[in-house]
Amino acid sequence: MQLNHMIDLDQLSVEQTIQLINLANSIRNNPWAYRESCRGKIMATLFYEPSTRTKMSFQTAMYRLGGEVVGFDNPGNTSVSKGESLKDTVMVVGGYTDLIVIRHPREGAAAAAALYSRVPIINAGDGGHLHPTQTLTDLVTLYNEKGRLDHLCIGLCGDLIYGRTVHSLIKTMTRFPGNRFVLISTPELALPRYVKDVMDAAGCPWSEVSSLEEALPELDVLYMTRIQQERFADGSQYEKQKGVFVLDRAKLAHAKPDLKILHPLPRVNEITTEVDEDPRATYFRQTVYGMYARMALILTILQGAHIRPAAGTLHSTHPNVCSNPNCITQTEPYLPHLFTEAGDMLICAYCDGRTLI
Repeated sequence: MQLNHMIDLDQLSVEQTIQLINLANSIRNNPWAYRESCRGKIMATLFYEPSTRTKMSFQTAMYRLGGEVVGFDNPGNTSVSKGESLKDTVMVVGGYTDLIVIRHPREGAAAAAALYSRVPIINAGDGGHLHPTQTLTDLVTLYNEKGRLDHLCIGLCGDLIYGRTVHSLIKTMTRFPGNRFVLISTPELALPRYVKDVMDAAGCPWSEVSSLEEALPELDVLYMTRIQQERFADGSQYEKQKGVFVLDRAKLAHAKPDLKILHPLPRVNEITTEVDEDPRATYFRQTVYGMYARMALILTILQGAHIRPAAGTLHSTHPNVCSNPNCITQTEPYLPHLFTEAGDMLICAYCDGRTLI
């Protein structure tokens, strides 16, 4: 069965995820064998917020597979600026193309788009929620750089509350045995409760610390993130948080010699440029792995490789509205209110937001 959409990497089993990693490595080792794989196919990139690596990585991936790309990276130059709904945009673009890649500042936007699209949707980041193709990039990177995806001590540093790459990575790495997590942030940028619930449900040990120096000696992987100014409604709060965590050569003196430093990029000032020359710095190689990861995903979706989506959670409509102010349902009022019940809480099917019944 064809993999219809990629909204969250949780859609796949561990075995299916490994299949994608192996395909990415096969493409990486023999790119010419795949250069005509998507000939005649057209991919749309609908980027409602800025991107460099993710957008160019998807575009390059499609071109290297022999396909074509259309799309936009500034909704102000499209009918979106005239008030066109996400539903209408997706239904129109789906009539022109074979695949839609969407990045949107609203959480749950990709899941909402998948309700109406006539072609597969790939989530390229929805607000501060998820970023599954970055996680696939991270997995391909770790598989090649560490040789395994299990029994790792993974430190995640910086913006853990809005860091969608962090949320996706933790959710996926809890599925591999023996992994534990060290959460390095200020209290204001702490990991959301729903992601901690995922770690607890999987039985993965985790701890919270406020010092990068304290955490470094025990880490096998350090996942650095920038403090995302665009996620702060109050600029003064951003000013208080930026520059709190900075990785430099002096701090690395206390880290393991086989530590791998990942970063989804862009970098601002949280990793000094002197670290770039350290063999443990993996973030630029990570961007190249990402192209092959996205090639594997595009190929799997468009050629209908034998990856069966895992059984999804059953959602039901509810009169309540999601309490998350950045949920896509706040700006697209036609969307059905879809939730799962968990005790006295409703979990939004779009953004994973928690709402009291």
